[in-house]
This record gives sequence, C-alpha cells and structure tokens, in this order.
Amino acid sequence: MVTSDRFNVPRLVIAAPSSGSGKTTVATGLMAAFSERGLAVSPHKAGPDYIDPGYHALATGRPGRNLDAFMCGPDLVAPLFAHGAAGCDLAVVEGVMGLYDGAAGRGELASTAQVAKLLRAPVVLVVDASSQSRSVAALVHGFASFDPQVRLGGVILNKVGSDRHEVMLREALEEAGMPVLGVLRRAPQVATPSRHLGLVPVAERHADALASVAALAAQVRAGCDLDALMALARTAPPLDCEAWSPERSLTASATASAPGSAAPGSAAPGSATPQGRPVVAVAGGAAFTFSYAEHTELLRAAGAEVVTFDPLRDEALPDGTGGLVIGGGFPEMYAPELSANEPLRAAVAAFAAAGGPVAAECAGLLYLGRSLDGKPMCGVLDADARMSDRLTLGYREAVAVSDSALAPAGTRLRGHEFHRTVIEPGAGAAPAWGFTHPERRVEGFVQQGVHASYLHTHWAAEPSVARRFTEAAAARR
Repeated sequence: MVTSDRFNVPRLVIAAPSSGSGKTTVATGLMAAFSERGLAVSPHKAGPDYIDPGYHALATGRPGRNLDAFMCGPDLVAPLFAHGAAGCDLAVVEGVMGLYDGAAGRGELASTAQVAKLLRAPVVLVVDASSQSRSVAALVHGFASFDPQVRLGGVILNKVGSDRHEVMLREALEEAGMPVLGVLRRAPQVATPSRHLGLVPVAERHADALASVAALAAQVRAGCDLDALMALARTAPPLDCEAWSPERSLTASATASAPGSAAPGSAAPGSATPQGRPVVAVAGGAAFTFSYAEHTELLRAAGAEVVTFDPLRDEALPDGTGGLVIGGGFPEMYAPELSANEPLRAAVAAFAAAGGPVAAECAGLLYLGRSLDGKPMCGVLDADARMSDRLTLGYREAVAVSDSALAPAGTRLRGHEFHRTVIEPGAGAAPAWGFTHPERRVEGFVQQGVHASYLHTHWAAEPSVARRFTEAAAARR
C-alpha cells in the first residue's frame, strides 16, 4: 500500500467566475513560469477538455492529465491526480467553466469546486476585471462564501486596464480581506487562436504554440507573485489515497468481471500473450489529437505494444498491427489531406474487413465513414458525415447495446460528446451505445471488430475496456 505522505504535493486549482475569464492563460503561464524555475510541475485539467492539456504539456514537459468526476467518478479524482503528480514539486489544476459549474442538473458533480474539495487544494480565482472596479470585492466575496468547504486563497486580476484601475481593484479586495496574487494587463499578443471547439491544438501549430507559451510565462512571471503562489500551494494537506495504477486497476477489473465477459485470447493483466505483445496502432498527428494519457498506459499494462501513426503522412499501418485506435480530433480541418492518402485508407478498410479490432471515437468515427464533407474516407461504415452549425455538447450516460471488441453488451459507461459534425445514419444495425441520460437514443456502429461512436470515454473508469481490446488484438496474431 502506498502511503499518503508520498502525495503531499503542493498544489493549486486555477478557477474563475465564468468561462472566458483567463483560466487557460493563467494556468498555462504559471505552469511554464514555475517550470522555468527548475520545478517539476504536474499539469491537470478539470473536466473532459483535450485541447488545454496539450498546452499544459508544452509548458511542463509532462503529460497533461484530466480529472473528470463525472466520467471517472469522484472516488478516482484524487488517485488519478496522485498518479500524475507523483514525484513533482508542484501541481497546477486548471478548472472548467465557472468555479461552481458542473454537470447539468447534477449539483456540484464535475465542477471545479468539487475537484478542489476532493484534492483538498486551495483555489486561485482568475477575475476578468476589464469592466469593474469596487464591484470586484462583492463578486469575490460571493465566490468565497458560497461553499465554506472551498478554500479561496487569493485572486489574480486579468485584463486590468491601467495603473489607476489596478489601485481601485486592490483597494476593494483589501477591504474584502482577499489577497491579490497577481495582476495581468490586457495583452492580445499572447492570445492563442481558437475555432469552433476551442483553442487550436498544439499539434497543429507547434512552433507558434511554443512562442505563445513562452509569452504567457513572461506575462505571468511579470504580473504574479510566484513566491506567494507557491507558499499557498504548500498549504495543501497530504492526500489520504493510493495513487491510481494501470496495472492494479486492470487486476481489480479482472477480478470483478463477470464470467464469460472477456474476449478470446485472454492473458493476465500486464503480461505478454503467448504470441508476444500485440501491436495496437494509435492514430496521432494534427488530425487526431484527442486522447487521454491513461488510455495508452492501460493498453501497455494490458500487454500491448502501442505504436503511434499519422493518417496524414503514413501510407501503411504499423507493422504487425493487431488493433487500431482512432480517437478524436479535427478531421474536418484535414478532410482533403486524409482523403488524398488513399493507401492508408485502403489499409484501414482492409484491416476492418478482415475483422481487426478498431476502436474509433468522434473523429475516428468520421474517418471510418464513406465521406466527410464530400471527400472520400475509409468506407468502413455505410455513413456520410458533414460539418453543421449545431454544437453537440454534454455528458452522457451510456450502456453498450452490442457485444464488441471494447465491451460486452450491458456495460455501463459515462462519456462526453463534443462535435459540430453530423453523420447519417447516426447508428448502424448494431448500435454502439444506448444513451440513458440526458436523452434516450442509440448511437454509433458495431460491425465485425469495429466499435465506432461519437462518445468520448475515459478508460480509467472501466479498465476492462483496455484489457478486452488488447486481448482481441492478440487474437489476431
């Protein structure tokens, strides 16, 4: 058993009254500024967002990790945090939406406030002060007093207009007894570009993203009291939990599995199969940037050799591919290039036609269809996709409708949808999921070894998914 003092890691949660206040600017800048001091900084993001963690990873040199109390459950938040933060000098957690905003209709569930309480971490509130002066004290007082279990340790004022504006804000917050830990002036030169689903991912603009992160670090270094922030982080008490481990979670899920639920070719979690470690090819590159670090860790712990390939550049699947994972991203931005790579499209279609296990989420679903915005795709699924004006966004509770390489029918998971595309039809003869909340409908496709769906899931919540998929890949050898 791992003792809790191992996880006495200084930590801060960076929150805000609402989206658009500057959380990503401050959190990423803090991560980079503390990393420049030679500290090992562990980056985390509350909620399901894939894009911000890419900037966090760039700022720290460590994987950006998500803490999602809806998809993984509250009990896994601290263990997953401890797994990522082990051995670090500081952890910075960027919040989601407003401090107290969570899953719709579920109270505090999946809110930044809940994550802060589960981590026993002090909160720094980033306030967009561009259109207020003394009223900032009333705003901050409300956030500090709304939930006594949330410890608001200070404020960083963003978009401050002038020296006089700063003086007025500081006087108001001093009157309210709230420390000001930083003041950032309006600085459009450090803004990062965005589009329909948020910031442009790092993989699509790596050189420019490096420059943006460096500028954020300089801005935060100049405007924030890093010593005071570190002192506040050190007030976080030890976490009384055992760090999450992919190996232990696989063992626990195997013990809990119902008889007959495993795929053929099963092996003990973390061990190689008799035929050797099966190769699981994972799509990457600029078009497929959405992935949780724990998925790869679970696949490796289950016995897979994980190899990344880029559908924009590689004309063949990795040698010996036994399983194929195609996650989320922005294929709609690269439809012509993906379509032009005919050799790889043919290879993916042949692999699926031969019964190879394929796990596709969102972007992967679109790539497997016949077409995307009129451009030919892999043709594995008899469905066509296109961009739309409607944003589909929100948490989902789902149950597996059909047996697949990922899960037996009846498996329950929580996930997240986030897309501006539609695919027609939206479900195949054997759907992937049946949604039970907030709406009832079936979605996605299961055919031969393919499981394709819009639903993003976090496999740490159900490690048997990684084990079952790895076993299916091993059976292909």
